[in-house]
Amino acid sequence: MNRSMYAPWRTEFILGRREKGCVFCTRAKRKTDDADFILYRGKRNYIILNLYPYNSGHIMIVPYRHINTLAGLTPAERAEMIELSAESEVILKQLLKPQGINMGFNLGAAAGAGIRDHIHFHILPRWIGDTNFFPAIGDTRVNSVDLQLTYDTLLQGYQKLARRIKARERRQKRS
Repeated sequence: MNRSMYAPWRTEFILGRREKGCVFCTRAKRKTDDADFILYRGKRNYIILNLYPYNSGHIMIVPYRHINTLAGLTPAERAEMIELSAESEVILKQLLKPQGINMGFNLGAAAGAGIRDHIHFHILPRWIGDTNFFPAIGDTRVNSVDLQLTYDTLLQGYQKLARRIKARERRQKRS
């Protein structure tokens, strides 16, 4: 028997107009961080909430430079990406209280990359029971927290991160 669950947050993804060009490059260039759910802008990467998340709090770290391979990133881009991953682990644990976190890349169509031309690093908070029969059998996910509420909650943590990094940079300049 085929069962389905209404998931209105995916309607725009399925039926909406497709953007021309790279969605990550477009978001990086715009100055509408709140509307685009950009949580943090680093020197080489930015952090954005996934609009079509696998779980509440699903974020992505995206390099500003349009490139599709990990090997093609500069050492500085990779270093900042890993540093932001570590900071994100702390922020997610503090604010969303997950029981686990998945992190990784999907490189290429066979690996499940929805956007293949611009590498991005996924970070997904996980809770016991979030992978139950819905995604396993019904190909349906349940996100318990509204996207805007998730963004507002996480933004507080990333604003603190930005202040810490700026303070550290000021101290380094004085040294």
